[in-house]
Amino acid sequence: DGVVVSEKVKSNNLDVKIPESELEAEEKGAEEDHPRESDSNILDISSDYPRDKHISIQRHLADLEKLADLREDEKKPCPLCPEEKFKACYSHKLHRHLQNLHWKVSVEFEGYRMCICHLSCRPVKPNLAGDQTLAKLGAHYHCIICSATIIRRTDMIGHINRHVNKGETESRFITVRAPKSSYEVVKESATDVQVLPNHSTPQKTDSYFNPKMKLNRQLIFCALAVLAGERKPIECLDAFGATGIMGLQWAKHLRSSVKVTINDCNENSVTMIKENCHLNKMKVKMNIKEEDNDETVGDGEENSDTIEVTKMDANVIMHLRSFDFIHLDPFGSSVNYLDSAFRNVRNLGIVSLTSTDISSLYAKAQHVALRHYGCNIVRTEYYKELAARTVIAAVTRAAARCNKGVEVLLAVALEHFVLVVVRVLRGPTPADDSAKKVRYLIHCQWCEERVFQKEGNMVEENPYQQLPCDCHGSMPGKTAVLLGPLWSGALFNTGFLRRMLLEAVQYGLDEAQPLLKTLVCEAECTTLKHFSTHSPGDENKQEECGVYIKTPNTSAESYLVHGKRKSEEVLRGAAKRPRAEHSAEHPPFYYNIHRHSIKGMNMPKLNKFLNYLSEAGYRVSRTHFDPMGVRTSAPLAQFKTVLMKYSTPTYVGAQAEGPVHLPGEIQVGEEVPAAAEIKVEGAELVEDNKSGVAAAVFTQPYPTHCAAD
Repeated sequence: DGVVVSEKVKSNNLDVKIPESELEAEEKGAEEDHPRESDSNILDISSDYPRDKHISIQRHLADLEKLADLREDEKKPCPLCPEEKFKACYSHKLHRHLQNLHWKVSVEFEGYRMCICHLSCRPVKPNLAGDQTLAKLGAHYHCIICSATIIRRTDMIGHINRHVNKGETESRFITVRAPKSSYEVVKESATDVQVLPNHSTPQKTDSYFNPKMKLNRQLIFCALAVLAGERKPIECLDAFGATGIMGLQWAKHLRSSVKVTINDCNENSVTMIKENCHLNKMKVKMNIKEEDNDETVGDGEENSDTIEVTKMDANVIMHLRSFDFIHLDPFGSSVNYLDSAFRNVRNLGIVSLTSTDISSLYAKAQHVALRHYGCNIVRTEYYKELAARTVIAAVTRAAARCNKGVEVLLAVALEHFVLVVVRVLRGPTPADDSAKKVRYLIHCQWCEERVFQKEGNMVEENPYQQLPCDCHGSMPGKTAVLLGPLWSGALFNTGFLRRMLLEAVQYGLDEAQPLLKTLVCEAECTTLKHFSTHSPGDENKQEECGVYIKTPNTSAESYLVHGKRKSEEVLRGAAKRPRAEHSAEHPPFYYNIHRHSIKGMNMPKLNKFLNYLSEAGYRVSRTHFDPMGVRTSAPLAQFKTVLMKYSTPTYVGAQAEGPVHLPGEIQVGEEVPAAAEIKVEGAELVEDNKSGVAAAVFTQPYPTHCAAD
């Protein structure tokens, strides 16, 4: 066990194709040394040609002592030290030497110990004195995986950890190639994928898989399913495949409706995508430039269970080919791939992109947002919607450079990502209309009021007049900042979201259904209790981009036929049709009810507050951007007035019943009128010893903090 056989090693070296330079080094060096091999040669080693491990790699100390052949009556040299470093000695002294100098400083990996070696295995430059003999006595370790020689023990530990992070845990010295036990099989939406142990670290693995992005994948699948219902078949591209989980879900559930292409520029990722395709019983269609093997199919054998796997840069494949659906999910920002995505995307196709550079989009690294998106942003209460509009503005400018316009179908900004789904409209007129919706935003830093800058090129004398608030007149200095350029149009398309919800119900995507219901309510600016799956007029046809799109209940007289597109005259004629009533744009941005709460007052429940705003005649809904956010058409002043009206005062001794009726609008920081002007229902029922406390509270100016005493 562990004894080196020279003839066997040399016979196997011929088959492994060791470079000539290493063969010369082996002839000149010690016979125990094994030459290095490249990573490609390591993978080519089969079970027919096993390799023996280096003598410094052993499982037990007894195995190391067997190499010395310890006997009481004879002096034996150390098998890991040259004669000039450690002279031959008797067994008891050699045992202590092996234990203290080699075994205790070893590096352990999967039951093996990589002991320190002092043999002349590692070519070392001569020392300053020119002594070649002492230069060859450098201590080092032999890696059990790649047979590299490392000098320091800490470097050896880091070297092994890098192998583990890359999934390279199989030793090149194992005689039979072990099964890929290091792979972990993950199942999501009836799709199995195998990933590496460090699959959650994108910069250190070739098979990045984030379970927290399951909701993102479900939303993209619903959008693709809606597009597949409009025309068949559609060519879709997952530009950054990683494990291929998203493309596999498309092909497994949508079958013949889609032709899936999964791309990745990393060779290891492409190999794993192919293995995952076979794991899900999908055939792989290789790229023309790649070599064919027995498991791939040719062009003539293509069917619904075939996935095309390509290995090239995402910009290259999007420049070379046209697609109906493109999804971009790089590590970080997607701005480097937008020009290529809109170059060849087909008319009325869909481009979806997931941006995970939330540090810049959420205004934590404002200089990065300015560098990547050309947008000036600050941290506000509506920072998530600000991030979504920043990404859409970059998408709109990229599409306009290709003479294409966009209609935003979906914009979602959650904790880990920002997802934007747009439909592409070909032509300079849609491009101009979309470009006009990219405008600057005026934001007041005192009261958080905001308004988009008016269209036009004329310079206004006082841009503060566009803000509904009067903070500039009452506060010293400059009170507002100019943010943007941002997308000023709608963030949702109600008809498309309703069809996405139907697809989510059909395929049983439980996590996406609550979010889609919230998005439909947000798009229509209504509360959830008024939500209905089928709104009037939506059963037969939906209108998007001025074009009527066929739905399951639509008759055959639709403007889009399966697999075909009508002429430009028909599309232009359809574009002139008026939009439906349900496509009215929702109010931009939202208010956080906690951000504008009044100190010393108890706010009403959020759902009740929505009813109060609705009774006041304003459009109102909740928003997915913020669980305590309220999207409403009411100005901030009216928002605060309603919030103050239905808030109850907090004090010790008595609790007011019902809303507080205030005469007119009250801003934060103003004094509350005298107690005679405030009517609190049930105040007369308070006991005498408590009425004095109440009178003392209401006769003073409005408190700036909650009374705790």
